[in-house]
Amino acid sequence: MASEEQHDHDHGHEHHHHHEESWVGPDGKVYHSHDGLAPHSHEPLYSPGYFSRRAPPLVNRDFNERAFTVGIGGPVGTGKTALMLALCVILRDQYSLAAVTNDIFTKEDGEFLIKHGALPEERIRAVETGGCPHAAIREDISINLGPLEELSNLYKADILLCESGGDNLAANFSRELADYIIYIIDVSGGDKIPRKGGPGITQADLLVINKTDIAAAIGADLSVMERDALRMRDGGPFVFAQVKHGVGVKQIVDHVLGAWEAATGKKRR
Repeated sequence: MASEEQHDHDHGHEHHHHHEESWVGPDGKVYHSHDGLAPHSHEPLYSPGYFSRRAPPLVNRDFNERAFTVGIGGPVGTGKTALMLALCVILRDQYSLAAVTNDIFTKEDGEFLIKHGALPEERIRAVETGGCPHAAIREDISINLGPLEELSNLYKADILLCESGGDNLAANFSRELADYIIYIIDVSGGDKIPRKGGPGITQADLLVINKTDIAAAIGADLSVMERDALRMRDGGPFVFAQVKHGVGVKQIVDHVLGAWEAATGKKRR
């Protein structure tokens, strides 16, 4: 016990209340916090989710306050940053863009975009979330809203890109943060992933199944993934892609610009 007291003494008292505390919020969900970081719940999901019942885009969004925001989520290593880069390269000449990336402890994804010249460096912000990636895109989104709104105003942005940290199948963006949600998985997890569902897979506006070129090496059957993706998403759109090789990227851009037109009332350029 003495060592525990010593530990708290050494670190001031900021850790004192946050060993494994959890509480019930006003919405009846059980919340917890990791060392005082963004409180969030891991609420039980009673179904894999339905595309047709996904949260609709906010109708009262003022695009002068923050430009049309595309959220890109998905598990670790599926190609989120590669997709960010590809979207920047295709859209940057016709549209004013800015990007915010999330990593837990590094600014690696932002640095990758800068290194590859995705956008001028000042249009890219890297956020260190320090905890569960989903907290920063779903519950405590202020860590992303601040830089997005600032970039939006600085560069009179048409489109903002927000990349989540790599997370699990339940991680999905709050509509308060993302007007259009892309969830990207890859083939390496096997062809079972789409049917496992979860809000990312079922309720994202667009599902991308990346790295189809490695399907044979993994023993993944793309026809199974296609069948399951269509079924799990109630027929909602999905794209097979090899983002790194430019395959499927144009389709993804078409979906994004279609949503941008519908939300802003502007015509694509």
